[in-house]
Amino acid sequence: MAAIVIEGAAAAREVYAGLKERVAQLALANVRPGLAAVLVGDNPASKIYIRNKVRACAEAGIHSEVHALAAGTSPTELVETLARLNHERDVHGILVQLPLPAHLDETLVARTVAAQKDVDGLTWQNLGALMAGHPGFEPCTPRGVMTMLDRAGISVEGRHAVVVGRSTIVGKPMALMLTSRSATVTVCHSRTVDLGAHTRRADILVAATGRAGLITAEMVKPGAAVIDVGINRSAGRIVGDVDFAGVKDVAGWITPVPGGVGPMTIAMVISNTVLAAERVAASPRAS
Repeated sequence: MAAIVIEGAAAAREVYAGLKERVAQLALANVRPGLAAVLVGDNPASKIYIRNKVRACAEAGIHSEVHALAAGTSPTELVETLARLNHERDVHGILVQLPLPAHLDETLVARTVAAQKDVDGLTWQNLGALMAGHPGFEPCTPRGVMTMLDRAGISVEGRHAVVVGRSTIVGKPMALMLTSRSATVTVCHSRTVDLGAHTRRADILVAATGRAGLITAEMVKPGAAVIDVGINRSAGRIVGDVDFAGVKDVAGWITPVPGGVGPMTIAMVISNTVLAAERVAASPRAS
């Protein structure tokens, strides 16, 4: 029997529908959630991602603005832009589109964006809070994955979860979130010996390596939930880290690429922006 396909686009529409009432309540307090996206350079894929996020903001009824910086932008100029947005009252969330050009260190973003506006959940304050079990803003891709698992009715507690990838953006926070929900978690990476021996034991398998087709059918436990976070360009098309055609006949659930985790990542950015605006509206200083 073929796996159940977990469609991210449908789940994202549910998120936006749920946000509209919250946005309407904020409007009664004269607060309109605002997201500022910062794009450095001319990366075509990054431009597409930014366009999708702007479209999602419109769907959810929140304000968005794009700050496009030249590819040669200096570290000082980037920091100055982020510092200015930190103090903009109408900007509740700041998102810096990654990857940055090679001469810019991504830790600049983690150190500069105000934690209360870090809707990507990637500042050191928010990552540290997640580690301590008191999350502020959770990283959007792992949060989207958890939402998709819940929506599909996939139990996490007591299950063995394997995360393939150890990035700060996805792999590490994904492992923390699964652990916080009482899964037993194994983290694999490029140095893991006999990757398949680990993935075949997974009830929940999250692939986040950026290596097209890395996870094949023989590496998957029958009936497992397989979540494909990878986005790769291969032979002129977008594919994931999972060999979808082969794995769908083994897994119990599977996410497609495109149309799986990607739309939910964007939905979580919008959701975090609304949450940031609600926190501002509830602050005594806002009155």
